[in-house]
Amino acid sequence: MAQAVEEWYKQMPIITRSYLTAAIVTTIGCSLDIISPYNLYLNPKLVVKQYQFWRLVTNFLYFRKMDLDFMFHMFFLARYCKLLEENSFRGRTADFFYMLLFGASVLTGIVLIGGMIPYLSESFAKIIFLSNSLTFMMVSHSSFSRK
Repeated sequence: MAQAVEEWYKQMPIITRSYLTAAIVTTIGCSLDIISPYNLYLNPKLVVKQYQFWRLVTNFLYFRKMDLDFMFHMFFLARYCKLLEENSFRGRTADFFYMLLFGASVLTGIVLIGGMIPYLSESFAKIIFLSNSLTFMMVSHSSFSRK
């Protein structure tokens, strides 16, 4: 069984494997109190004023609690990210990476711009982790690319 999991992991495309590993390690690290989620969430003021640029990346790696919801997100992440990388972006790993980077940038921009609009800013201020949104972006993109 352990060899089957190891083989499955080794056969996974590089971007999918890297993102899945980073997400699992980050979430487990927070669950074990090795890393604090307060150092990971998206906070525009801390990014701009205190140069905490890692928050632009780490908010896509933390999936909150390790529960059934986390397991489903890891399943979706592994399955649909792998499907995209192996099918739609076959042989174009850099293009897949740039698609993820573009999606992450658009999601971050929506949250940052939405946080500046009066009457909407309170709703957007509650969005501090975009990991679920990026996973759903990959699921929807793989659904559209199959048609």
